[in-house]
Amino acid sequence: QVQLAEAGGGSVQAGGSLRLSCAVSGYTGNSYCAAWVRRAPGKEREEVARISPTGTRIYTDSVKGRFTISRDNAVHLQMNGLTPEDTAMYYCATAQWWDCGSSSWPDNPTTYWGQGAQVTVSS
Repeated sequence: QVQLAEAGGGSVQAGGSLRLSCAVSGYTGNSYCAAWVRRAPGKEREEVARISPTGTRIYTDSVKGRFTISRDNAVHLQMNGLTPEDTAMYYCATAQWWDCGSSSWPDNPTTYWGQGAQVTVSS
């Protein structure tokens, strides 16, 4: 049974940093891909970063150079240079490696989701 448990988040002033972590259990080794997805009030859900089972990282343009996704026995999102536009609920998502190449991922029905972590950035 796959389980995800998010930690981190909080409130910070613009220019500050936060680190999100998502403890992952139920997979064998790195046989899964992971992503961080955020949802802000009044905005569409946005995938900010993803990492493949082999460690390939992809970022949305608005966070390139500021956010870093990484993994060990958890999936982390290091967020630097935060701006008020980064304020959102952040969710981690994972899927088995055979689902990672799907064009619909992370919206596959087989995707697992964390409970969410609130990030609030004040100006």
